[in-house]
Amino acid sequence: MKKSKDILYKNLEDVFERCGKRAAHYDANNLFFQDDFEELKEAGYLLMSVPEEHGGYGMKMSETMALTRKLAYHAAPTALGLNMHVYWTGLIADLHRSGDTSLDWVLEEAGRGKVFAAGHGESGNDSPLLYSTCIANKVEGGYKFKGHKMFGSLSPVWDFLGFHGQDNSNPDNPMVIHAFMPRSAQNYEIKKTWDNVLGMRATQSNDTILNDVFVPNEYVVRRVPAGFKGVDQFILGIFAWALLGFSNVYFGLALHIVDMVLEKLPNKSSISLGRPSMAYNGLIQHDVADMILELESIEPHLNTIVEDWSNGKDYGDAWGVKIVAAKCHASEGSWRIADKAMDIMGGAGIIRQSGFERLFRDARLAKIHPANTYLAREIIAKGMLGLDLDLKPR
Repeated sequence: MKKSKDILYKNLEDVFERCGKRAAHYDANNLFFQDDFEELKEAGYLLMSVPEEHGGYGMKMSETMALTRKLAYHAAPTALGLNMHVYWTGLIADLHRSGDTSLDWVLEEAGRGKVFAAGHGESGNDSPLLYSTCIANKVEGGYKFKGHKMFGSLSPVWDFLGFHGQDNSNPDNPMVIHAFMPRSAQNYEIKKTWDNVLGMRATQSNDTILNDVFVPNEYVVRRVPAGFKGVDQFILGIFAWALLGFSNVYFGLALHIVDMVLEKLPNKSSISLGRPSMAYNGLIQHDVADMILELESIEPHLNTIVEDWSNGKDYGDAWGVKIVAAKCHASEGSWRIADKAMDIMGGAGIIRQSGFERLFRDARLAKIHPANTYLAREIIAKGMLGLDLDLKPR
């Protein structure tokens, strides 16, 4: 039976509100968003981009990102963590619609309630996904992987970890191997490293240590050349769904921050202005205007890129620049909003009970998500100048 999007939207409104009420508790106690996860899974949030024939709602990126943004407004860490699952189902649904059904098993498993997470983060790897410090060794029937993965959001609940390693057996042509590791695999360890991090604590993005983990060929999904020359539709899809997901999470958070400022500012008293509140301070009005200008520029940029991806617009090789530019604009602009908001909130902003310092800490992580500010500008500049992105030294 076809699932009703209208019913999903209605149910999620209440669930999102409850997620927002739990967010401070998860942050203060360094807890995974377990109740959020269970409610959202039960409501169908994890199925939104899964095709209808596999038990989902068949949403394209534009619809999916709108819900990601709404959840992030209430509970950004929850939206960020679940984005790791959503980007797998979203990009593989795109491949399915384009005629590539080689990864339909992921959609089938997701339709049955399995949860997918991402293991792409690595210390010392400033070109995430394109290279790897994790070693992939070809063995009979599959690969063995040895390495240290970081930022493993959803670590308490994933059923499959999508990750990559590098096969250096031919030094002149290293290959990046993309695979999914089932939770039942042997020789890996989830190392608890996420307590009292700066922000986004509820994602519980712990490290995963791979100690010659064997992954059979059935779960090895791509073998591509290392570097930008290995970017195919699968790799580009990871970048698109992950980075635009990050962007909408932090934009949703920025919307929440602005609403908080607009609500609280009129109640900030002043004894020097001769007016009832600090809202009459001209310099503060200037910062409020700057915050609104940031919002007004980020939203149409994100919406345009997401709609163009959903509609299959052909930007060719320029898609990489488009995706990275949108992420860079959204994350840096959202942080500027949070930073100005701290100035406006003043001393009250650093008090936990105000609810703002948590949002401020969460917002700061926007800039370190890939592609970070350095890699983003390198990709944008080299892409527009027609330079070889793989040429070394960089």
